[in-house]
Amino acid sequence: MFLQALKGFKDVLPGESEKWAFLEQTARKIFQNYGYSEIKTPILEKTELFARTIGAATDIVEKEMYTFADRSGDSVTLRPEATASVLRAFIEHHLHTLQPLQKLFSIGPMFRHERPQKGRLRQFHQINAECLGSSNPYTDAEIILLLIHILKAFGLADIRLRLNSLGCPACRPSFAAAIQAFFEKRPEGFCPDCRRRIKTNPLRVFDCKVERCQEQILEAPTIPDFCCPDCRRHYHAVQELLAPWDLPVQLDPKLVRGLDYYCRTTFEVSAVHLGAQDAVAGGGRYDGLLKTLGGPDLPGIGFAIGLERAVLLLGEDQQWETGPFVFFATLGEDARRRAFHWVQSLREQGIPAEMEPEEKSLKSQFRRADKLRAPLVVIAGSEELEKSRAAVRIMENKTQEEVPLSELVDFIIRRYGIK
Repeated sequence: MFLQALKGFKDVLPGESEKWAFLEQTARKIFQNYGYSEIKTPILEKTELFARTIGAATDIVEKEMYTFADRSGDSVTLRPEATASVLRAFIEHHLHTLQPLQKLFSIGPMFRHERPQKGRLRQFHQINAECLGSSNPYTDAEIILLLIHILKAFGLADIRLRLNSLGCPACRPSFAAAIQAFFEKRPEGFCPDCRRRIKTNPLRVFDCKVERCQEQILEAPTIPDFCCPDCRRHYHAVQELLAPWDLPVQLDPKLVRGLDYYCRTTFEVSAVHLGAQDAVAGGGRYDGLLKTLGGPDLPGIGFAIGLERAVLLLGEDQQWETGPFVFFATLGEDARRRAFHWVQSLREQGIPAEMEPEEKSLKSQFRRADKLRAPLVVIAGSEELEKSRAAVRIMENKTQEEVPLSELVDFIIRRYGIK
């Protein structure tokens, strides 16, 4: 029986895995510059954690989570997003007692049983940032600039930032009442899911991707119109702090996030040429969420970058495959043994090196060196060992020079230094 990966689950193969490594390494370096520390949480949590944070009336909890009973009979769930797990760890380990402001990031897989599409799978991967302990607009502006910094370092130039305020518990009820009244006047204009959301969670209608639902909400009330004075001042302050950076900002009063815990500042970054599903990253403020989970009453804000979509945006003209700097083509057991020693010595000094372990012709070994795109090929056989000199082929211009065996490693190290 021929076995394949599950629908919505994907292998990341050599040639593409290098792109993932580039994204993760780039993000880690920038996070460090902004004072963020990495946190790793389990991918399996108690189901209650996500029901309490994401919201029982969301599509994620109702239809998309991978939930099952373990052998003890407890209901557990593969994490559908990272923030809830990070906040659970924050509370459990009393991280707020270590520093008043905690800046955390994580990288890893999430799981949602939804229809697979380009850049969105049932196992997907995210880079997440969470800043806990500050409600100041400066924190909002900083985390948005951090996100833009990371995406630009990825090489994503053609991006757009959408920004909105979702208000707070003081001003949300009046908006919820107005939006529910608006929707109930035209229930037939919405899809079945939205007709259900109108009664349970009307804000979710704004997140529906069905075209006729999007047409209906064009005339709907918007959240900023109902914001209290404090939320309005906070929103304007964030905009003023971002203004000097000349970002491609679009104020979008209908922007919402798919999770219930968001309040005040919310944002999304999209790539223009990705098509309909163009969101690459998004996030927002979630003041009060820690308290909901039984932790301290501290504010928080964060974002998530979808790695699958970020990979789609990386330039195809870049050479992502990693290969050796030098390849040793040998003839005879004595030469192969010497090459084995040279290869290990170079690797220990941080220089990628490779050799052919089998007895093969020089022509075959050169074909492999070509496939690996090795800049240098060292040719060593019984004749070269007898003369104590190896032939070094520079593959770019097909020139060749002889190097004493005693100086071979140092010669390659010098060449690698000016690569």
